[in-house]
Amino acid sequence: MNYDNKIRVGITHGDINGVGYEVILKAFEDPTMLEFCTPVIYGSSKAASYHRKTLNLQTAFTTISNISEATHNRLYLIEVSNDDLKVEIGQPSAEAGESALAALERAIKDMKEGSIDVLVTAPINKHTIQNAEFHFPGHTEYLEERLGDGKKSLMILMKDSLRVALVTTHIPITKVASSITKELIKEKAKIFAKTLNSDFGKGRPRIAILSLNPHAGDDGLLGNEEGEIITPAIKELVTEGIQAFGPYPADGFFGSDKYTHFDGILAMYHDQGLAPFKAIAMEEGIDYTAGLPIVRTSPAHGTAYDIAGKGIASAESFRQAIYAGIDIFRTRKSNDQAHQNPLRKQFYDRRDDSDKLKLDEE
Repeated sequence: MNYDNKIRVGITHGDINGVGYEVILKAFEDPTMLEFCTPVIYGSSKAASYHRKTLNLQTAFTTISNISEATHNRLYLIEVSNDDLKVEIGQPSAEAGESALAALERAIKDMKEGSIDVLVTAPINKHTIQNAEFHFPGHTEYLEERLGDGKKSLMILMKDSLRVALVTTHIPITKVASSITKELIKEKAKIFAKTLNSDFGKGRPRIAILSLNPHAGDDGLLGNEEGEIITPAIKELVTEGIQAFGPYPADGFFGSDKYTHFDGILAMYHDQGLAPFKAIAMEEGIDYTAGLPIVRTSPAHGTAYDIAGKGIASAESFRQAIYAGIDIFRTRKSNDQAHQNPLRKQFYDRRDDSDKLKLDEE
């Protein structure tokens, strides 16, 4: 339940030794951010204060014990860590990993109860967070299990009209080719098409599908996956009503700006899609976990230990993650409301000799 009229944004603090708190506090230095949402950090007041003092930031926050207390135009923080939590800027630690997971667990609890509308996650260290409860390669897979209700997730990196989704995500490059199947490509493309419609308002989205091999396999000379797997998948998607095109060689596709003609791009593996995306949109790009009942976004960068505590981290990606989460939540809600009570379609069934009015209940 939302306790006021603003969209409630839950923010997990991520790794306390990285740039998480810096980008969070910088994002809310501007008080106009509070006009768009009610932000609640799940984290540590000690860590937040440490970073604020180190970076000489003036961002104020109010510590609360329950999200129902977040009712005014201010930045809130729900304590999830012990008072003796140690901050070691720029250094990975098991303690930081435990704190990052505690923030996720508390935020998920509140999201399941409907107390927050959008989840924005600061970067985690995928190694230090691992334990019996978190045995995943990243946020995407973890959230799919915890909040997916059986639905499959889709990782999308986005900035404005540039949206890049992945068929395979956090797996070694040696396993990519064997992991790509016609069924998996179709599954991801269908989630993508549905997401572009329900979350971004694209009526009949155009999706470009990239090849796996250089030069799209060069007619089998450089690989057979295009002819045996990817092209058949595209053809079947088209027959099922999805506007899928390709397969396109990734280098020429991005190098020639062809990507600007599509609503979404489906890449075969992580770096194939994310390397060009980050070259184009690193400062403002965000990560969106699509396909799930909940809305979750995050900045496109990682913990950035090398610049943590130096005051030079840009908050723009984090700020855009908040904006995008709010926009997606609103678009999805509007789309759901529009389809709650659709008007029955009326038509004449020409197969009926009496030409009697029929009602299509579908």
